[in-house]
Amino acid sequence: MSAPLTSNTAHARWDMPVLVKVSLGVHAAAALAVLAVPAWWPWALAALVLNHVLLATVGLLPRTHWLGANWTRLPAAAAARGEIALTIDDGPDPVVTPAVLDLLDRHGAKATFFCVGRQAALYPEICRDIVRRGHRIENHSQQHRHNFSLLGPGGFRRELEAAQTTLTAITGDRPQFFRAPAGLRNPFLDPALQRSGLRLASWTRRAYDTRVGNPATVLRKLCSSLRAGDILLLHDRHAALTPNGLPVILEVLPPLLQAIAQAGLRPVTLREALT
Repeated sequence: MSAPLTSNTAHARWDMPVLVKVSLGVHAAAALAVLAVPAWWPWALAALVLNHVLLATVGLLPRTHWLGANWTRLPAAAAARGEIALTIDDGPDPVVTPAVLDLLDRHGAKATFFCVGRQAALYPEICRDIVRRGHRIENHSQQHRHNFSLLGPGGFRRELEAAQTTLTAITGDRPQFFRAPAGLRNPFLDPALQRSGLRLASWTRRAYDTRVGNPATVLRKLCSSLRAGDILLLHDRHAALTPNGLPVILEVLPPLLQAIAQAGLRPVTLREALT
């Protein structure tokens, strides 16, 4: 899990997940059954429908490992060092992201920003500032499409590589991690990730801060059972507003960082956790 990544994006070998192997087996068995006994076609069709329902259901579970490797926690070595990861999605935002960076600086904390390629192209200097301040930018797709989880192999490849190209051109640093929009995916994503030299990262805990604007509620969910190795998810863009009209992340970050420090934990980037 903590082996270094290669930047080579061609000819990566796909380590097929067990669930995908089983699915292929179901398709093959159904085809052979109908060839052997054509009257069995209703049963074969039912098996295929159930198989696809299972795959679709699993794809709706962002933290599942059934469709391929998925970081839901930091590696054991990072947890043993008392490390924790703050991950911030959907940016950069021209107003919120600079304020988030100032708060992180004030507390000496590092974070991983999962940036949307199209958004990064609008605000490249903010992206460069993220990197200058010691944080990391990772791949959150090029367009952040609402139908991302319905894409096929070609669609995934285009979204991943377009964002890789955009973010690398802006920062000079090729992303090593990917987070799917809303965390949703299908079996075609894992081979596309391996081809692009990317690791999938979801989270240990999130507080739905794009919908919940109550800072106390967001903070309570993020701090619930807080421990080394956790990956926490927040949003700088699309953040819900507090009753005071502020993006909730700006009110949550200071007490969250204090709680992390009081627990004796150290916020690091996902790449730092690889070492």
